[in-house]
Amino acid sequence: MAKYRQNLPQLSGSLFLSDGGMETTLIFLEGIELPEFAAFVLMLTDEGRQHLKDYYVRYLEVAKENGTGFILDTPTWRANADWGAKLGYGPADLDPVNRRSVDLLAELRQEYETPATPCVISGAIGPRGDGYKAGNMNADEAEAYHAAQIATFADTEADLVAAYTLTNYNEAIGIARAARANEMPCVISFTVETDGKLVTGLSLREAIERVDEATGGSPQYYMINCAHPTHFAQVLEQGEAWTRRIGGLRANASTKSHAELDDSTTLDAGDPLDLGRRYQALTRAFPRMRVLGGCCGTDHRHVAAICEACAA
Repeated sequence: MAKYRQNLPQLSGSLFLSDGGMETTLIFLEGIELPEFAAFVLMLTDEGRQHLKDYYVRYLEVAKENGTGFILDTPTWRANADWGAKLGYGPADLDPVNRRSVDLLAELRQEYETPATPCVISGAIGPRGDGYKAGNMNADEAEAYHAAQIATFADTEADLVAAYTLTNYNEAIGIARAARANEMPCVISFTVETDGKLVTGLSLREAIERVDEATGGSPQYYMINCAHPTHFAQVLEQGEAWTRRIGGLRANASTKSHAELDDSTTLDAGDPLDLGRRYQALTRAFPRMRVLGGCCGTDHRHVAAICEACAA
């Protein structure tokens, strides 16, 4: 039984942390091979599951020490049909992987949750295609495509589903509709280029407004991920209805463009303290941004710096 599905505590205005760049941390800092950037493959072995547990614990300790909530996102960003097929996994293989991912986080919640540190389990969904390129599905196709993974999460202890690194508002609409059909709260997170726009050229404002219009505002909130604050801070407008819908950030440590990151063979970890100061400025300007974590190049040090800068 999901614990918070009917009353998500991160909507209360309290600070919630999340993890950082899972895949970049595991690959570049821990030397773990992740084919196609797919962390879900670690769920298939005892050794892999222990690597994931150790990864999450570093962040949970930060949240516990600072008395903040925590969003536990499953390692399932790639656990959908197309990416699974590239790795030799069919629907019958992906369903138990998604379920066991939630079970792993439920174990961690039982161990680390306190009244001061509520832990929310989020079923992580990734785009059908590349998170740096424009998808071409329409909303109906996206709803049908993502329905299977969302239905699986709805039958677990997951409290919500969160779709990350989306580049196409139609895919976001489909995911939101599939979540609503399965009575699952959902979060939509877009990624933007260095000009603050989606790779399609659509503004962040237009993307959020189009999804809200098509879904009756069904997403619980929106996020921005996989872009450095210098890429999007300039397009955010204080006092606007659409920016009040942005409830969280998971920014990159690096100021590099997506194209540059794609071509990079080394990790650009940026400056954790500088990243924390940029989050501080954003959360002061936009106080509804209360779910804070990282994306590519970030690890628990960045999240600790973000927490220190923003908790006050």
